Amino acid sequence: MFETIRYDVKDGIAWLYLNRPTKLNAFIAQMNREVKEAIKAASSDDQVRCVVISGEGRAFCSGQDLSEVDENMDHGQVLRDHYGPMIMQIRKCEKPIVGAINGVAAGAGFSLALACDFRLVSERASFLNAFVHVGLIPDSGNLYYLTQLVGQAKAAELSILGEKVSAADAVDMGLANRLISVETWEEDVNAFATRLASLPTKAIGLIKRSLKAVTELSFEDYLEQEAQGQRIAGLTNDHREGINAFMGKRKPVYSGQ
Repeated sequence: MFETIRYDVKDGIAWLYLNRPTKLNAFIAQMNREVKEAIKAASSDDQVRCVVISGEGRAFCSGQDLSEVDENMDHGQVLRDHYGPMIMQIRKCEKPIVGAINGVAAGAGFSLALACDFRLVSERASFLNAFVHVGLIPDSGNLYYLTQLVGQAKAAELSILGEKVSAADAVDMGLANRLISVETWEEDVNAFATRLASLPTKAIGLIKRSLKAVTELSFEDYLEQEAQGQRIAGLTNDHREGINAFMGKRKPVYSGQ
């Protein structure tokens, strides 16, 4: 089905691997489309309760494949046609999305990592806002997410100086959630994703809506959306299961519905 990514669903987890390892998983237009299509498929698949995005080989994603860049091209139109739709599909997904950053995440690869709900980083991982090194600005939603994670001053430093951020430093500054050793990488990523897949999926989607609303709505409008979200959550099977499990002093088993 896909040529530039690998997509598999197993035990409630959709595994999406960028699959151009000889090019450090650099983006081409086809990869933008296929990531968007895979996220759309995961969003509508009731069997999927968590999505993991990672890279094949030694890199997560090195950014745009510069062999596809034409000096006469309209970079803005490239964003409108390819990167924007991909990032918007990720943003619309109400399943939890984990960025499993196995190596370098540079340029648009950094932007892709930022768009995820969680970032787990291997000891070999690093982040680089590389745009300034080719005379461009961070794109694909990069600064929108980056400023929320690390603040405007740090975002300016990372973007204007374009210095590499190590995995350990990324965790320290709040850019990544967890640092994982190379030896336990696959086991720990799978355990994290499995835990997310076992949680009440509908509630997670509503939490994601609320987190987005924090930056988009007035406080009064936010409270109204919060109330609407809580009404929806209160009608789910998982809410009933949570209450019954609490009353029965047992561990809840959520269905994602």
